Amino acid sequence: MDATYNLNGGFKPTIKRFADLDGPDFFPTPCWATHALIDNERFDGDIWESACGNGAMSDVLELTGNRVESSDLHNRGYGEGGVDFLATQRRAANIVTNPPYNAAEGFVQSGLKSAESKFALLLRLAFLEGANRQRTIFTDAPPSRVWVFSERITFYPAGAIQKGTGTTAYAWFVWDKNASNGTELKWFKPGYKARYS
Repeated sequence: MDATYNLNGGFKPTIKRFADLDGPDFFPTPCWATHALIDNERFDGDIWESACGNGAMSDVLELTGNRVESSDLHNRGYGEGGVDFLATQRRAANIVTNPPYNAAEGFVQSGLKSAESKFALLLRLAFLEGANRQRTIFTDAPPSRVWVFSERITFYPAGAIQKGTGTTAYAWFVWDKNASNGTELKWFKPGYKARYS
């Protein structure tokens, strides 16, 4: 029996985003997920995409009309390769990225130091959980806004055939240095997947 199918003939949902804990962990961001962010958050000034991969997110960010700088630790033929965001001293007005699955906390810490205005990370909604994150991130520097997706994002490795839907909930976590204290919880309206896929 083919394990990729349910009994009714439909594709099984993707159970887990498998992170390559020792490797590049490369899962390009579907363009509609970035459109949801830029349709609801304004970015004044340059934007740095600091884990640009193949440029999927950078291409959408350029639609804002802002200058977009793209880099990645790994050289994938797009942007500047060999830039370690966790060790950089570079600064930018805004930073927007989908961090490697196994380095999200480090990206928060680096982003808080490197962004002058806004810093947005695409993370699992479950990132809100955890005693350690509560002590090390959310007590001292909670996000200004958390934008929850009402549609599921499915991440595929580059070149994979896309079928099925994901089971993990994601959100954009936005740290806005010009916002007042506290965290707003917001939801994206449905329809981005159909409109921008």
